Amino acid sequence: MTAPLIVERDHRVVTLINNDPPYNPINLDFMDALEEQVDALDRDASVGAVVLRSAGDKHFSVGMNLKETDEGIARKGSTEGVLDQALRIIEKIENMDKPWIATLYGYCLGGGLEFPLGCHFRLAAEEGAKIGLPEFDIGSLPALGGTARLTRLVGRANALDMILRTKMISGPEAYRIGLVQYVYPNDELHQRAQDLAQELAMRPPKAMASVLRCVVGAEDASVSQVIQIERREVRRGLDGEEIQEGMRAFAEKRAPNFFPDQS
Repeated sequence: MTAPLIVERDHRVVTLINNDPPYNPINLDFMDALEEQVDALDRDASVGAVVLRSAGDKHFSVGMNLKETDEGIARKGSTEGVLDQALRIIEKIENMDKPWIATLYGYCLGGGLEFPLGCHFRLAAEEGAKIGLPEFDIGSLPALGGTARLTRLVGRANALDMILRTKMISGPEAYRIGLVQYVYPNDELHQRAQDLAQELAMRPPKAMASVLRCVVGAEDASVSQVIQIERREVRRGLDGEEIQEGMRAFAEKRAPNFFPDQS
């Protein structure tokens, strides 16, 4: 039996690969394996960043596997149970204390977009990406937080344009409206994601966690509320080893080493 999720490790970076090419639907077994990995990664201090991608170079994901609807109801008790698990996983990713990076290429539709929307970075292919939330075509709407997260990223006008017209946009268009941070040539996309993950994984992990706690969800809070969270995180790190090493490195005109045990 083919593993639904491939896990690869390179130093402080873990790559999770949805393994059902070429279309890489979001299957029930994949979600079970992904949730298990998300919980383990959250507890693992030796992991500094996570890349979420899919097997092959054709498509990231066409979304939830509707052929498994009856099986999902049997396994999870109801359609709500299936949706609740997906929502739970995306929320855990979004609120983790380490950055997640998703690569978008080929079809990135429905849940195949909503999972990346929970990630902190999204990189898109320069050519061939078809990114969208097509549920409206079948008389439904995004069910995994797509309306909320897409609107936060691209604004009301762009979100309504994509959802109500079921537009599938390209990588460059996704970059133009703020859905992704970077666009790269297709043959560079996965390596660029790895490079970014390696860069982020070597940043000070406690300070990284603090920044993510300040920024993620800031859209829902007032400036004064976010400043209070920021102040709490600053106090938490004032006497920490990371800031001490950073200050020493600055004084000694050298690069800081936040991982002396791994030198």
